[in-house]
Amino acid sequence: MKIMITGGAGFIGSNLVRMALGDGHEVLNLDALTYAGNLGSLQDIADHDRYRFARVDITDADAVENVMQSFQPDAVMHLAAESHVDRSIDGPGQFIQTNVIGTFNLLQSARRHHATLDSEAAAKFRFLHVSTDEVYGSLGEDGLFTETTPYDPHSPYSASKASSDHLARAWQDTYGLPVLVTNCSNNYGPYQFPEKLIPVVILKCLRGEPIPVYGRGENIRDWLFVEDHCRALLSVVERGAPGQTYNIGGNNELKNIDLVKMLCELMDELAPESSGPHSSASSLITFVQDRPGHDLRYAIDASKIRRELGWEPTENVTSGFRKTVRWYLENESWWQEILNGDYRLDRLGHA
Repeated sequence: MKIMITGGAGFIGSNLVRMALGDGHEVLNLDALTYAGNLGSLQDIADHDRYRFARVDITDADAVENVMQSFQPDAVMHLAAESHVDRSIDGPGQFIQTNVIGTFNLLQSARRHHATLDSEAAAKFRFLHVSTDEVYGSLGEDGLFTETTPYDPHSPYSASKASSDHLARAWQDTYGLPVLVTNCSNNYGPYQFPEKLIPVVILKCLRGEPIPVYGRGENIRDWLFVEDHCRALLSVVERGAPGQTYNIGGNNELKNIDLVKMLCELMDELAPESSGPHSSASSLITFVQDRPGHDLRYAIDASKIRRELGWEPTENVTSGFRKTVRWYLENESWWQEILNGDYRLDRLGHA
C-alpha cells in the first residue's frame, strides 16, 4: 500500500515507518518536527526508495490537503499528536490545536480524497486513528479497559485524545469514511523521547542523578513494547474492519515503583559503572509530589485484536525492558543530541 503516516519522526511513528517499509509498503512521513520529532530516528532509511518525508504541521489545513492530493494514499495512519501529560498541564492549548484541530483537518482531507476514488479503491481505503487508553480514565484494583468502556478523561492530554477519537468515529458514521480506531497502553522501546518515564530512569542512572517517582509509585500501567504495537497497527490497517475499535495492550501490568526498580536492576547489571559511588541504581530513587489528576491504574483487554486479527505481544514482562536498556546504552549519540539542545530532563506539569 501507499501509506501516509503522520508523526512518523516521533517515537512510535519512526518505528512504524521502518516496519512498514520492511513489509514492502510505500511510506510518506508527514511530520512538523516539533520538539519530539527527530529525523535522526530515521537516518537508516532516509534514502530508501519507497520513503518520502514532508515537513507539514497538521494544524495547517491547506498543507495537509496539498500533500494528500499529491501522494494519493491507500491508507492514512494518524499518529501525530502532542502526547505528554505533564506538558498538557503546563500548556493545554497546543494539545487542542494539534490533537483536535489537526485530526479534524486530516479527516476532512481524507474524506475529500476518498470521494475521488473509484469504487474498488474506495472500498480498500483506510483511515487509522491511533489513540491511547488514557481516554478511559482510571481503573480500580480490578477490571480491564475494553473497546466499550465509557470515556472518562482526566487530563488535558487525554481529553484532547478523547475528542479526536469521537471525531474519527463521527466521520465514519456521518460521511462513510472507512475509519478504524486503536487505543493502546503505555509504549516503551527504542527512540522514545527522553522526557518519558523509562528513558528518564535510564538517563538519570547514567548521570548518577535522583530518579523522580511521582507520589509513592503506586500508579499501575500496562507496558507495550513499541515494535509489538507497530505490528498491531499494521495488522489493523491491513485486515481490520472499518468502524471498529481495537484495544492494544502488552499484558504487562506493573506499579511504577516496581518498574523503576526493575530498570535500576538492569542498569546495575548492564552498566554497573553508572551508579558511581552509589551501591546500586535504586538508591537514586526519589519520591516527588504527584502530578494533578494522576490516574491510578490502566489495564487493557486486548482479546478482541487477538481473536479477530491474530495479534498478541511477543515481548514478556522483562524481555522488552532489557532490549530497551541495551538500546539506550548502545545509542548514546541519539539521545545525547537531544540533551545537548533545549531539553534537560527537568520536571514539567506541576499545575
